[in-house]
Amino acid sequence: MKNLKNALLLKQLYRLKQLGYSYTSVVPFQEEEPDLTLPNTLEKLQKQALECHLCLLSKSRTHVVFGEGDLNADLMFIGEAPGATEDRLGKPFVGRSGELLTKMIENVLHVKREEVYITNIVKCRPTDNREPSPTEAHTCQPYLLKQIELISPKIIIALGATAYHYLTGDETNISKVRGTIHKQNGYTLIPTYHPSYLLRNPSAKKDVFEDLKMIKELM
Repeated sequence: MKNLKNALLLKQLYRLKQLGYSYTSVVPFQEEEPDLTLPNTLEKLQKQALECHLCLLSKSRTHVVFGEGDLNADLMFIGEAPGATEDRLGKPFVGRSGELLTKMIENVLHVKREEVYITNIVKCRPTDNREPSPTEAHTCQPYLLKQIELISPKIIIALGATAYHYLTGDETNISKVRGTIHKQNGYTLIPTYHPSYLLRNPSAKKDVFEDLKMIKELM
């Protein structure tokens, strides 16, 4: 389209020159700069995310798993990526990991799941439940950062190494940083093990229990 319009303008300039004009007020076609700002409501942000095709995960997903919970939550949980059950239902943490996370929230923190907000680093399921690639994570990151901005939680719990890494840029092993407190961007970030890790390593549940007790005190 741009080349066609410029060609037509060039043809017009040649005609004007043949008529004796030495200058013209005709302006070459310029493309408008795309609006890259994200919506300022979660409803509109979710609608945009549901229509997102910016990375290859969009080609294999069943549903975009945007997030759910209290839109004014003081407590926000961020995991790695949707699994098979989440992809099928379009909701975060609804499989076995989700059942365990719900118990962690309600039995230890003594708040209802509906009173916190839950999402992931990426909103579409990576095939074979693999870790999202850096390209996928960084492509999806603006959605996550806007979610954090709009919800404005006081405490964010990073569930697992991937969530911790992309929220902080720190690649330290999760076993060395779990339970530590990080102040950044107006909220307190606390990393702990992902529920799926606890399903594979039940002995680590005691560590997460200690992390959650500390979070309960901060609340």
